[in-house]
Amino acid sequence: MDDSLTSLTLAKARDEIRAGRLSPLELTRAYLARIEALNPAINAYLHVAGESALQEARKATEAVAQGKPLGPLHGIPIGVKDLYDVRGMPTTAGSILLKDKIAAEDAFIVERLRRAGAILLGKLNMHEWALGVTTVNPHFGACHNPWKLDYIAGGSSGGSGAALAAGMCLGSIGTDTGGSIRIPASLCGVVGLKPTYGRLSLNGVVPLSWSQDHAGPMARNVEDVALLLAAVSGYDAGDPSSVDRRVEDIASPVTSIHIPLQFKVGFPDELFLGGNDPETRSAVEKAVAIIPALGCEVREVSFEGYEKAMDASGLILQAEAAAYHSAHILKHPDKIGVDVLERLRQGLEVTGTEYALARRIQVQWQRKMSLLFETVDLMVLPATPQPATPITESEAVPLARGQLTRFMRLFNLTGTPALVLPCGFTRSGLPIGLQIAGAAWSEAKLLQLARAFEEATDWHHRQPPV
Repeated sequence: MDDSLTSLTLAKARDEIRAGRLSPLELTRAYLARIEALNPAINAYLHVAGESALQEARKATEAVAQGKPLGPLHGIPIGVKDLYDVRGMPTTAGSILLKDKIAAEDAFIVERLRRAGAILLGKLNMHEWALGVTTVNPHFGACHNPWKLDYIAGGSSGGSGAALAAGMCLGSIGTDTGGSIRIPASLCGVVGLKPTYGRLSLNGVVPLSWSQDHAGPMARNVEDVALLLAAVSGYDAGDPSSVDRRVEDIASPVTSIHIPLQFKVGFPDELFLGGNDPETRSAVEKAVAIIPALGCEVREVSFEGYEKAMDASGLILQAEAAAYHSAHILKHPDKIGVDVLERLRQGLEVTGTEYALARRIQVQWQRKMSLLFETVDLMVLPATPQPATPITESEAVPLARGQLTRFMRLFNLTGTPALVLPCGFTRSGLPIGLQIAGAAWSEAKLLQLARAFEEATDWHHRQPPV
């Protein structure tokens, strides 16, 4: 394995390719070799598209040699969560029911990746049907955390988090319905962004909860996430949730940030800190103490009634998931994992009245969030209340209902953007994440604060012992 290549950032690899000092073929071969060496232990990839990736890399290398126009991700090896359709590859959604499904077309975001010049390495492991936070998949095996192989990687985009942390791709596209991008980012020590609802198309993505599903980028640092977001953003008339909005320049303000930032940053009251793992609480408080040095004013904000929002988010998710999977529940219960089947059956029991009331709470909290962000520019809070847990001790249902999603689901309910990045490690060497949230369509501000925090710390430079 050539670690000197797979340790490059996405931005650095892009620059080296454009300068002719690195060929996409050489880079892709390095990533495929690393996947071959590490994936048997980590199980981040369910499908490795080695042959097609090398074909794409050869074409990308020829394009550089011929001086052709290059896309923003030209020659960059990317892994895709196995919820997205990729032409000619299986889309299992983590379920044995779809093990033989081969996609005929690319999902909208995958098409954007191709247009940007990315090399598609394969499909990444995930929690079954995206309905869970451990990626202990009963059909395809557990995904292992690269920091401690007997610990969970988080979910449902666990393969994405693990592959990035282990250096098996330069970026990934995941999905987030209750924390499924941000939880693996926190537990694996990488960066994950859930953008504003409607910014990224979900066309060609197996759904979980239509009103709370979000597509989003994951990478090893903030700048790389910004570059991925810029490449895949855009209106899709084929997706009812896609918003027709001008795509602003997201990456440039992040690449060249100017301190002081002069943001007003909210920090939640004890509701968001009480009950946290002590090491998590300590790391988050130390992280928040850095923010004033970046030119920001930190003030306390209140989340009275937050528990109702959490309950509403979970109820909507389970009801909509059960609606989509009703035929699977009735016809193939024996082919659904125990934890997922339990939650799907609970979704079938949600009444129309309960669902309507939950959707009303959603609208109320969307307004509350809008008013909150009239008083502050951004908010910082913990990512997960605790670090990763051992695979054999991870109870999927309690972890999904609140132990790992407690600080996540509000932003799915409101559709507002939230990002997670590393802010520390436990004494035993497990990553701890910080979450930054903002108003709808405020990704540029959010990414600027995240980048400034990243530059003031060195957590993102640490690498797991694999």
